[in-house]
Amino acid sequence: MLIAAVLTIMLGFIAWLGASIGLQYLFGVIIPFIALLVFIFGVIWRIVDWARSPVPYSIPIVGGQERSLSWIKPAYIDSPYCRVATLARMFFEVVTFRALFRNRQAVVLEDQRAIFYSSKWLWLAALVFHYSFLVVLIRHSRFFFHPAPPCLAWIETLDSLMQVGVPRLYASGLALLGAALFLLFRRLFLNRVRYISLLNDYFPLCLILGIAGSGLWMRYFAKVDIASVKQLAMGFVQLSPALPSQPIGEWFFVHVFFVSVLLIYIPFSKIMHFSGVFLSSTLNMPNNGRARRHVNPWKEPTVYRTYEEYEDEFRERMEEAGIPVEKQSEPAAEAE
Repeated sequence: MLIAAVLTIMLGFIAWLGASIGLQYLFGVIIPFIALLVFIFGVIWRIVDWARSPVPYSIPIVGGQERSLSWIKPAYIDSPYCRVATLARMFFEVVTFRALFRNRQAVVLEDQRAIFYSSKWLWLAALVFHYSFLVVLIRHSRFFFHPAPPCLAWIETLDSLMQVGVPRLYASGLALLGAALFLLFRRLFLNRVRYISLLNDYFPLCLILGIAGSGLWMRYFAKVDIASVKQLAMGFVQLSPALPSQPIGEWFFVHVFFVSVLLIYIPFSKIMHFSGVFLSSTLNMPNNGRARRHVNPWKEPTVYRTYEEYEDEFRERMEEAGIPVEKQSEPAAEAE
């Protein structure tokens, strides 16, 4: 955790220092453009690599009764039999985190009895984290449209429905920050989770905290010129990025640098689960192994030989070893 926090602080300091000494074009144009290219081609590479991986067995993960006899009630979603039920399970898994909702926590009492109880806090925090992140991304997309679509204005209105102060307080920004802090503290203070946590678990959380924190700081304390930000974003859309004439502020480049690092990091990290979930063989395969035979489509055709062909090739060696053969070797012609 300490290493991830120090790395994040160092990245923010590098961006702030670079923007302060006149490297705004590097941190505002060059690095974001490289990060966007790495993200796009990295994600495509990972998806193609997963799609080309062979699936030799039918390995769906199920959580209920498989379809069998007519008088046994099957679990249509937890143990899908057909493609429609499989799509339904994937839909609820992606949209509502259904498997995480059924999470159980085990506690061993002093008398060595184990009890299991429902643990919904992780499911709620994960749901808030992902949906608030989605809303923040949608809100920020207004910088890349001119004019912005009306639906973006509706989302902003709903997000700031409970207006607090000026400028308006967006609920998604605070929810993202709070959910990320919860997930981080969970890894820090739960022994069993801290034991299995590595640097690649802490670093993306610290990066996201840096993105959310710098964004809130810019909005409510270190003011930035929104018109200049819009001009810079439209330059990327028109493939002619350039720094605006009006200065934006150092904290904007810190925020953009955090986002750029996260974009570069995503294709090579666990965050790729946002696309990998659709290619997971444990989720996208129906549980119909008893009704249909699963044949690996990547398996090369096997060439078989008959026993007669095998014996013709090794008959002499079999006879020398004393192994019985069905057909004896023809005697060699006598020398004249």
